[in-house]
Amino acid sequence: MSAPEFAVILSTCKTKREAELIATRLVEDGAAACINIIDKVTSIYHWKGKTETSTEALLVIKTRAVLIDRVAGTIKGFSSYDCPEVIVLPILEGSEEFLRWVTDVTTPG
Repeated sequence: MSAPEFAVILSTCKTKREAELIATRLVEDGAAACINIIDKVTSIYHWKGKTETSTEALLVIKTRAVLIDRVAGTIKGFSSYDCPEVIVLPILEGSEEFLRWVTDVTTPG
């Protein structure tokens, strides 16, 4: 099986404003075609020896595989978290029109 050409990247942000800043930067820089911001998700996690609960904004980033490192770098550069979340999910299949659009509006390098 060949490596997937496209990916969805998930990342959480402390605030909706931070999520909007990161999303806008990624789209304007051509690193992502589209980003959904899902505000007010509840996250429960283990951090520094305690179970924590936070309200966050979730980014759902659609991009090309060749841009994963660039997306991750932007997230890490703009995130206010000590340990920014960057989870990459390969897109194994998708509508031809949508994936063509992702290719058309993103720019590697």
